[in-house]
Amino acid sequence: MTSEQPEQESRSFMHYAALKTAIVNDEEQRVKELLTNQSMQPLEKGYLLDLARLNNNRNIVALLEAVPVTP
Repeated sequence: MTSEQPEQESRSFMHYAALKTAIVNDEEQRVKELLTNQSMQPLEKGYLLDLARLNNNRNIVALLEAVPVTP
């Protein structure tokens, strides 16, 4: 384990938290910015899609559906 790994995990967690907040707040532009050049685990993507569907925001759902899934 390198000293960079915990910092990288912390940034990843903060990015995910920011993405969840932007989805809940219906901030389409912010979601788009946060998703640029990103991929997700299937469970993460499913959870974020559920949040977007709860808010009934089709644009954010479409943005999330376009994100590639990492194996």
